[in-house]
Amino acid sequence: MVEGEPETSGGLSIQTVSKMLNVPAPTIRSWERRYGVPTTTRSVGGHRRYLPPELQLLRQMRDEVARGRRAAEAAAIVKASAVPSQHQPLIDGFLEAAHGLEPEQVVACLDSAAETLGLDSALDDVLLPAMRQVGQWWESGQCDVAHEHLATEAVRGWLHRMTHESPTPWQPETLLLTCGPRDLHTLGLDCIATMLSRRGWRCRMLGARTPARALPVALQASGAEAVILVSHLAVGRRSAVDALRTIEQSPALLFYAGNAFFSRQSRAGVPGIYLGETLTGGAATVSEALIAQRKP
Repeated sequence: MVEGEPETSGGLSIQTVSKMLNVPAPTIRSWERRYGVPTTTRSVGGHRRYLPPELQLLRQMRDEVARGRRAAEAAAIVKASAVPSQHQPLIDGFLEAAHGLEPEQVVACLDSAAETLGLDSALDDVLLPAMRQVGQWWESGQCDVAHEHLATEAVRGWLHRMTHESPTPWQPETLLLTCGPRDLHTLGLDCIATMLSRRGWRCRMLGARTPARALPVALQASGAEAVILVSHLAVGRRSAVDALRTIEQSPALLFYAGNAFFSRQSRAGVPGIYLGETLTGGAATVSEALIAQRKP
């Protein structure tokens, strides 16, 4: 057990779980009563007791609601995620390698996934679910930050290799990819850059925490025909939107994605085209829009 984590062998009380997850106890009761997330065991006295699997479901429920989803929609997503994926053996192989601090095995697992499923499915159906699980492990104290960092660096190196092995770009447009001014995590951006490179586009990466003032400069210098901005932090949404507005009047196509834009309300008034919740769908949206705007 990680130091500071409460003992869970007999289950935690709802008051303890409420403090751990920063979710009011009445809300937790409501989620169980209305949506069955989660169903809990009971003590001899009839009190709810939460074991690690139930805690995991509650964390997912909390996070989905925090992204702006309605509780009913969040519950449906959480229940669906509890059903083992058909790609679970590959996900488990990735997780085992990450937990064992074995970067070569992480890479081997991703190679196997790409060979078996194709690159797009390997990213959407194996890589991202596995990395979400690593993140949840770290948040709940089930692994150290070292495990998360090692997995991230192994994945980033693998994506760089996939991009480097892409054929010479044959599409005429150049794409500029950036994170919002307050976003540190680039993994989602790296993934979509790899997908688009495989589809023949030149991708120019600006990376994490790109200031809004730098975006017009980079757009002019690169001559890019499209800009893709990714922001995952709700607190960074406003600065990300402000960055898009600095180039709203340019002729470049604007696209945006990430957790900060999951809810319909969070996308109101945002310049550009939302790329959706999957990498494959986002890459398809970018490709179709760029091709459609070409003059005959």
